[in-house]
Amino acid sequence: MNLETKYLGLKLKNPLVPSASPLSSEVASVKRLEDAGASAVVMYSLFEEQITRESRALDHFLNVPSDSYAEALSYLPEPDQYHNLEAEEYLEHISALKKAVDIPIIASLNGASKGGWMEYAKKMQDAGADALELNVYYIAANPELTSAQVEQMYIDDLKAVKQSVTIPVSIKLGPYFSAFGNMARRLEEAGADGLVLFNRFYQPDIDLETKEVAPTLELSNSFEKRLPLRWIAMLRPHLKGSLAATTGIHSAEDVIKMILVGADATMMASTLLREGSGKLKTIAEDLKIWMEENEYESVDEMKGAMSSASVGDASTFERANYIRILQSYKSDNIV
Repeated sequence: MNLETKYLGLKLKNPLVPSASPLSSEVASVKRLEDAGASAVVMYSLFEEQITRESRALDHFLNVPSDSYAEALSYLPEPDQYHNLEAEEYLEHISALKKAVDIPIIASLNGASKGGWMEYAKKMQDAGADALELNVYYIAANPELTSAQVEQMYIDDLKAVKQSVTIPVSIKLGPYFSAFGNMARRLEEAGADGLVLFNRFYQPDIDLETKEVAPTLELSNSFEKRLPLRWIAMLRPHLKGSLAATTGIHSAEDVIKMILVGADATMMASTLLREGSGKLKTIAEDLKIWMEENEYESVDEMKGAMSSASVGDASTFERANYIRILQSYKSDNIV
């Protein structure tokens, strides 16, 4: 039974890749992931704001007299609200992981605006990263910004990073584009070696007691895989680069479905945070059992077997399916 797959030009022993999460914060925990069967690990993200804050702090000490005080000290989150690895320590962590494990290490750079933080892509490569995941997390709340301007920002960010490195670069993004298929193709044309679908935008809540905005983290559930499942199925016939499915991957069944529609890798974090790194071994074993029962000898043989180019009625991934689902719920089902 051959579980090997190729992602971003990297040969992986299976399609199971832990996505960016606290699980990559310690060498020991990454080693446990490798021992449990992870084929690669995406590191915890290094944030644009984190790099910018450090640069501003250095500039302050070099240029501001010692008896001066800043007018405001809380424009950016406090350092302890980021992960405990500062920018330079992040690079050291990449090097430490490369020495400790044999699987590929994919660095994660999270930002939106164009700036000096992008220089860290090259530093990540120099530290030993096998690939880079560019995580563009941007909420277009400014009503003056047009969709074309927002899309161009993504393209420009990707091109700037690609110009500074030779390792493969994937871009992780959300689904909120008016024409996502066209955007995906433009990103590939701009140099993306792969797309990671989709980023989860963590929505804030309101605390009625304190009347303050309350940021909360809700781990994903298996139902959330439906969105990347649909888009990977529709995009697979039209893109040459790698496609990674993320959000809602909790079981072998989720992995199997993603591979069938054309994913090259499946990325997970929530299920590993809930159940531990050993969950990877369970998923791999269940994947092998399903493949044997369904007479698949390799992951490559499965890949794309149910993409929009392969199924009998491709409209099931598009608008027609929306109508059918609504009409399938009869009034006599209502209590």
